[in-house]
Amino acid sequence: MRTRIFSSVIALLALAALAGCSAGGQELDLVIGGIPDQDLALLQERFDGLARYLSERTGYEVRYVPSVDYAAVVTAFRNGDIQLAWFGGLTGVQARLLTPGAEAIAQRPEDAAFHSVFVADPALGITALADVAGHSLTFGSESSTSGHLMPRAFLLEAGVDPEDDLDGPPNYSGSHDATWKLVEAGAYQVGALNESVWDARVGAGEVDTSRVTEMYRTPAYVDYHWVVRPDLDERLGSGAAERVRTALLGLIADSSLEAHAIAEAFGTNGFIPTSNENYAQIQSVAERLGLITR
Repeated sequence: MRTRIFSSVIALLALAALAGCSAGGQELDLVIGGIPDQDLALLQERFDGLARYLSERTGYEVRYVPSVDYAAVVTAFRNGDIQLAWFGGLTGVQARLLTPGAEAIAQRPEDAAFHSVFVADPALGITALADVAGHSLTFGSESSTSGHLMPRAFLLEAGVDPEDDLDGPPNYSGSHDATWKLVEAGAYQVGALNESVWDARVGAGEVDTSRVTEMYRTPAYVDYHWVVRPDLDERLGSGAAERVRTALLGLIADSSLEAHAIAEAFGTNGFIPTSNENYAQIQSVAERLGLITR
């Protein structure tokens, strides 16, 4: 009997604690996520730093939850397990279609005119997309804008169908870093990845350019961006979404060492405003290629 009473008291205390943490239906924590497009250690450092920064600037408890793949981030956002997510162009469109009312709120200046890079074994001597025909190729993630969607679209424009004109079916490496490493290792002759990862790795001297080098850089398109769930104000209180937006956009003018390190981790100098309408081109291309169906 005493055990049952003790257990009941503990349960009531736990419920009271939960009620106190979510008074008025609010939970004062913000969970952020991002597509796993690079080495996981780099992403952990990037998003942990941003979580601390947002906590300081907004007053919320902000924490980063890593995801195993692109689709998992979209699903977590749709289910409300993540309230603020760093998406590529395609995954952002997918997330907003699944979460009516979600808004794209910020992007890097570079994302307004982003590019993919095709890399290849320099011994092949190829310099144009039409030359990719007959060679083995690896994309990044199947849900990647810069590692699959737009490279596939540009290949098709050049007359190369990745399903019919390559040496075997295309591979999907899962991340941009994995793509160039596979080409460097000789597993595939050509790869497609985003320019910021490629430029950063080459600049850091991590790439053996005698084994893998840039052969083509695509025309510009819009890409990465922050998307916020429509119920953030309900979760955290009136004005929460605007407070988060202000904190993100304020990074570009923040001269602190902390802000500089975060911006550098994102390969930029900060974030600028964006909106859902800017990604209409991405949605159109994805629908045309059958990667989004409605």
